[in-house]
Amino acid sequence: MSAENPRTPIYKDFVLIQLAIIVFVIDQFSKLIVRDQLLFRESFPDTGFFRFTHTFNTGSAFGIFQDQNTPLILVSAIGIAILVLIYRSQRVPTALLRLSLGLQVGGAFGNLIDRVRLGHVTDFIDVGDWPIFNMADASIITGLVIMAYIFLIADQGGSKASAPTSGYGWCPVCEGEMRTVAGGWRCSTCGVKERLIGSAH
Repeated sequence: MSAENPRTPIYKDFVLIQLAIIVFVIDQFSKLIVRDQLLFRESFPDTGFFRFTHTFNTGSAFGIFQDQNTPLILVSAIGIAILVLIYRSQRVPTALLRLSLGLQVGGAFGNLIDRVRLGHVTDFIDVGDWPIFNMADASIITGLVIMAYIFLIADQGGSKASAPTSGYGWCPVCEGEMRTVAGGWRCSTCGVKERLIGSAH
């Protein structure tokens, strides 16, 4: 096997793309239902802590940067490109990172399509005094929280348990990270195990 990592392009990552499509479809379908069933500024139910309120937003998530639709289209496109670069920067993207990116990519495309087609984003999830938002916003924020956990918390603990660079640093089968176990190393991705060099044959 070549020492060079054959990174999989993000568009060939079936699980990530499938998740992004699911998020996108749910977001667009929910907005379509709200636009069809509720008048502008109408709420269902009329009162309560949690309601569906039909409104739209010419700014970014949760109503900030109002009336900046064209710049936000550009920002959304750049944001999606950055997510692709983050994916490409990882030798073997973890399941948690793929979850984070799938949520963010799906949400970003959901709001981007609204901006291009309608000139604004449909919002409808009305919770207490919180700014009204939509499924795409919720997906993006959830993905960002997961990503923050990965890079700010999980990596700190993972670096302490990283496999030694001698012997088997990366799995010869799937390129996953090899971690130290009794008598050798085991791949954290596919589970293949390699014995210590020089161990009993």
